[in-house]
Amino acid sequence: MLIALLLVMAGCGAADPSTEAPSMTDATLTLTSDVFAEGEAIPPRFSCDGEDLSPPLAWAGVPEGTAGYALLVDDPDARGFVHWVVADVPSDAAGLPEGSAGGGTEGRNDFGRSGYGGPCPPSGTHRYAFTLVALSSPTGLGPGFTADELRDAIGDRTLASTTLTGTYTRGGS
Repeated sequence: MLIALLLVMAGCGAADPSTEAPSMTDATLTLTSDVFAEGEAIPPRFSCDGEDLSPPLAWAGVPEGTAGYALLVDDPDARGFVHWVVADVPSDAAGLPEGSAGGGTEGRNDFGRSGYGGPCPPSGTHRYAFTLVALSSPTGLGPGFTADELRDAIGDRTLASTTLTGTYTRGGS
């Protein structure tokens, strides 16, 4: 009887979730590509074995107040080797087209150049993490910034983030 009474009392203050207005914090930022799915192989076209183009990306579930986006692509299997950093993608973008930073500012990758450098593992299969961050204000970073500079700049501007991970194996995927 005591347990039943406690259960009833516990539910007394709870609001009916169906009557609550959804908040923008309920928005879930998602990142997808139409050339590979989460955990699947990135096609060779987007690697050093192919045309070395950045893959097309799309996002949804954007939080209210998003003023722009940042993207960091790294290889966690190679101690976080950075393949691409992009800052200040415009807030009205819903993705990045193939081979493009979509109006964002590109930084320097760990290949020593600005822009995208596709998967190119020395051996085995590596994972590539495409991390998108929704920002409350632009970073103001100029061309050629580093991944560390981007991480510092987005720290207090982050509204939401999400990661899409693909894999790549040299000689076929």
